[in-house]
Amino acid sequence: MNRPFRYWFSLALLLAIASPHVAQHPAAIAQRATPVPLQNVSGINELNQGLQLIQQGQVDAAIASFRRAIQLNPRLAAAHYNLGLALRQKGQLQEAANAFYQATVADPQFALAFANLGAALLEGNNLNLAEQYLQRAIQLDGSMSLAHYNLGLVRRLQGKRPEAIASFQRAVQLSSNAAEPSYHLGVLYQEQGQLPQAIAALQRAVQLKPNYAEAHYSLGSIYFQQNRLAEALNAFRRSAEANPSYANAYYGAGLVFIRQNNPSEARRVLQYARDLFNAQGNRQWATSAAQLLQQMQQ
Repeated sequence: MNRPFRYWFSLALLLAIASPHVAQHPAAIAQRATPVPLQNVSGINELNQGLQLIQQGQVDAAIASFRRAIQLNPRLAAAHYNLGLALRQKGQLQEAANAFYQATVADPQFALAFANLGAALLEGNNLNLAEQYLQRAIQLDGSMSLAHYNLGLVRRLQGKRPEAIASFQRAVQLSSNAAEPSYHLGVLYQEQGQLPQAIAALQRAVQLKPNYAEAHYSLGSIYFQQNRLAEALNAFRRSAEANPSYANAYYGAGLVFIRQNNPSEARRVLQYARDLFNAQGNRQWATSAAQLLQQMQQ
């Protein structure tokens, strides 16, 4: 079944102040020193205006301000970087990647810009370039968990499981409060048949993020594989409670009910899963649910 990837971007703004730039993402804080007081830099007024507009939710106006700052000072890395964040917020992924790239040109030591450039390229499925820029971010700042995490996603998509596991393990070490690296570790361990390690990683993910529907579902699928039906059903229920639109959870619960010889409940949840899959355009799994329902009627 589908397990959606989650891409981390540093969504905090690079504040235009005199002392150090601070950018925060859900798992860690990355810092870089400011070589000169920003109030003496050309374009700083436009950059500050753009930051204020972002905080007010005026993304289009902020983009215009960041672009004016860049026109005044093409070497102002913070303007390129925040332009990239704003463009990605608008869903303009290629333009965001271009802006992050320009930030790295303006400041070749800007690790966070390399990391977000890699993340944008990852989301655009340009895996080789994403890997290159994420590795550069790690070279500049080996403690940046988001870079290790996204590198893990790249390596997983490339089929490099041992390398992906190593990247996610490093992300877990660097971001003890982030659930996503543990989730992906769990999925990789499950794919390799290392079920005790998978359960431990997924349990850690749901402890950190109790409403993590995908992690609860993956736990349920392992318990089902081990014929621990009560635990599987509980995990699928928690997955559905965390995200009532997560069709996989209802499908998994249907499988449990079939194995428990509870056809009425199995039909109920499988019909719901089928309808959700259809509504979400997932024809393959809608057909699978329909086939199960048909088999139960025979």
